[in-house]
Amino acid sequence: MRERPRRTKIVATLGPATDDPAVLDALIRAGIDVARVNFSHGDAASHRRRARLLRERAEACGREVGLLMDLQGPKIRIERFRNGPVHLREGAAFAIDPDCPPDAGDETCVGITYKDLPRDVGPGDILLLDDGAIVLEVERVRGRRIETRVVVGGELSDAKGINRRGGGLSARALTDKDRADIRVAAELEADYLAVSFPRGGEDVAEAKALFREAGGSGGIVAKIERAEAVRAVDEILEVADAIMVARGDLGVEMGDAELPGIQKWLIGAARNRNRVVITATQMMQSMVTHPMPTRAEVFDVANAVLDATDAVMLSAETAVGRYPVKAVEAMHRICLGAERQRAAQVSGHRMDWTFRRIDEAIAMATMYTANHLPVRAIAALTESGDTPLWMSRIRSGIPIYALSRHRATRRRVTLYRGVYPVEFDVCSSDHARVNLDAVEVLRRLGAVEDGDLVILTKGDLMGVHGGTNAMKIVRVGDMPVPEEN
Repeated sequence: MRERPRRTKIVATLGPATDDPAVLDALIRAGIDVARVNFSHGDAASHRRRARLLRERAEACGREVGLLMDLQGPKIRIERFRNGPVHLREGAAFAIDPDCPPDAGDETCVGITYKDLPRDVGPGDILLLDDGAIVLEVERVRGRRIETRVVVGGELSDAKGINRRGGGLSARALTDKDRADIRVAAELEADYLAVSFPRGGEDVAEAKALFREAGGSGGIVAKIERAEAVRAVDEILEVADAIMVARGDLGVEMGDAELPGIQKWLIGAARNRNRVVITATQMMQSMVTHPMPTRAEVFDVANAVLDATDAVMLSAETAVGRYPVKAVEAMHRICLGAERQRAAQVSGHRMDWTFRRIDEAIAMATMYTANHLPVRAIAALTESGDTPLWMSRIRSGIPIYALSRHRATRRRVTLYRGVYPVEFDVCSSDHARVNLDAVEVLRRLGAVEDGDLVILTKGDLMGVHGGTNAMKIVRVGDMPVPEEN
């Protein structure tokens, strides 16, 4: 009998370090559940190549691996310096000027890609460059020229990002590049599309509509990285299928001291609304250049697991790092260790709520029953993946197997905490035969053995979306074999 599998999912970003098929195979064997393609780097040809290689290698390894494609969004950056990086001294004057030529920056002034920035800032505002490494205070805005004083200095190089503390920049979430990339994501049948820098639900809804118009059917992930998005998280959760706690820009806008509390609150908010949540950014950053994580990184990953995040994400660690496979292996070990703690296995989620759908009620009843019986596994026969999603909102150490004939459904559940995709097609109208076949699939996987209790959920009308209306408890090895007609 195999040990119960890791419940927290691992998202790994693809890049130059994973382009070798042997490395990608090793990442899949090490346990990645979802692969991320970042539209901020590379061109459409490289994105297509990496997505297709992922599909090919995942099939060769016998694994379902989801594909998340991440839009660049309106990253606001300074322009370039004439003679390379400059050093800004504390207390010195420094200007940001949309009219400065793109490659003419110096120690006194630099251009900006976002030409409307002067309209969004005023005296006393704090601007943060290079993820907060450089801090400027706005003294005045003369025409289109923003005059600042350096509060925290240091070296500043080309194309660094810029944020306003507290948020409030009016740049729209979707650029022309994003619109083109949405069509690429739809063409490649992305299982998830991540929307960068949304301000509210309207931005997420726009991206979702464009994705659907292009033929995309995957889930929508809203990246929470603006202060406005934190304030609008309820309306974002109405539209999105998942959120990503993108701690880089979010930490810059909200302040590092506020970030841990915001992360915990966002994870809870997403789970309470039956949405998926990914925790991201610099989770194991030291492993870009070192083969072992720091103790602080171990605690960071473990705390996200204990907070019940669905997934933890690796970015540069796998995309360009020296040790992509070791990074996944380390994250796998840390997740397993945290999941052994009782805090990761008990839940009072939605105990006092009224359910709106029959299949949702079946999912909640299943998890309550499973947590109060020595159940070894749950087999959810599903068309859409909704029932296992609801089940996965309840903390439990019991694995949930999503048995589906639809590859798109199996790929989507790769992001759900504690849910594992299994290919299964109903070949009989006899419910006893279907029950027996489903349990036999789990037995072949090594998930159950004789004497184990298994909970099965399915619909009377099998193959119907939203039709789950039955829960059955069976003991492996004690199930009657139906007579053949």
